[in-house]
Amino acid sequence: MSQRKVKIPMKKVVVGLSGGVDSSVSAYLLKEQGYEVIGLFMKNWHDDTVTISDECPWLDDSNDAMLVAEKLGIPFQTVDLSEQYKERIVDYMFNEYEKGRTPNPDVLCNREIKFDVFMKIALSLGADYVATGHYCRKYEFKKDGETIYQLMSGMDSNKDQSYFLCQLTQDQLSKTLFPIGDLQKSEVRKIASEQDLVTADKKDSQGLCFIGKVRLPDFLQQKLKPKEGVIVEVSSEDSIYNEEELSFSTKKEELQFLSKKYNYHKDQGKVVGNHQGAHYFTKGQRKGLAVGGTPEPLFVIDTDVKENVIYTGQGKNHPGIYRQALFISNDEVHWVRQDLALGIGKEMKVKARIRYRQPLQEAVLHQTQNGMYVVFENPQASITEGQFVAWYSKDELLGSGVIS
Repeated sequence: MSQRKVKIPMKKVVVGLSGGVDSSVSAYLLKEQGYEVIGLFMKNWHDDTVTISDECPWLDDSNDAMLVAEKLGIPFQTVDLSEQYKERIVDYMFNEYEKGRTPNPDVLCNREIKFDVFMKIALSLGADYVATGHYCRKYEFKKDGETIYQLMSGMDSNKDQSYFLCQLTQDQLSKTLFPIGDLQKSEVRKIASEQDLVTADKKDSQGLCFIGKVRLPDFLQQKLKPKEGVIVEVSSEDSIYNEEELSFSTKKEELQFLSKKYNYHKDQGKVVGNHQGAHYFTKGQRKGLAVGGTPEPLFVIDTDVKENVIYTGQGKNHPGIYRQALFISNDEVHWVRQDLALGIGKEMKVKARIRYRQPLQEAVLHQTQNGMYVVFENPQASITEGQFVAWYSKDELLGSGVIS
């Protein structure tokens, strides 16, 4: 009797086609691997009350995404997520900037939109997976009978985007594919031009992940009204930096001291200029101060949005720029690898970064009753509230947190 071959249904994948080369090649590779691929373009922003510019990049992008889908012969549609986007990203950003914190829209966009709202839409279309054009890799292994997913950095160290995915969960990772994580950018472009995809030579998008070609201050000015204040220069010789070597009675005291912010006041330095609103500025910023005549360029060392004062210091080695440690409150500590989460009183040696593309730094995590301290081997420049710190073991991202 002849045996009938059982036809295994193809796994269905929804690819977030952004109109860029990375997601285009991701869709092509998945199709080659035998998946049933659907292309979905996310329209995240079209709020005309916040007029950004006359050009409307999302139209060009959705058009390019559609042309790629046509070329690959895959179904394509656009989903409008602008309402959720405004609620979860834009409003949150304005709120954070008003408080004098500096959020990271790309990390938030991945956590709140691509791997939450978008993923739910994809799964409702019957997809088994969602795929994106991120430069990172996913591995899995079994531990105590459970599947553990690992988020690994991309093979192209110049393009590694694992940092932007530092808030993902095991559940989200289980349903995600990163088709180009093993490739170099140059290889991705080569595949795109061999396949004659319209996005092959398209420049990588700059700026926020939702408002296309716009500078952040221009965007913020739409909602946060300008308010004139003073720019104060604090001398690197100021007594605030000369705290004598302290002896600490507990580890916690030492951790609190190392992560403590300097508290500046107006009379501490000289007024060197004016600005249009402290909430437009962020730590470590050099451009946009419009103060000349100092031997070395001025850098923002702190902003006070209540008093509307910007504190600056001369030169990139100014002591006000550096801190050895940072703190994350418990509700902002996130482990991608929950099986490795630290108990109270425990510590872990890791490599960490406080911004995208920063080389990984040696650090130790200390979990305390009220939150986690990250203590760096070398002091770090411009540790900024509201940004994300991510920690790694070799090239695996283990977890992350919002700097408080």
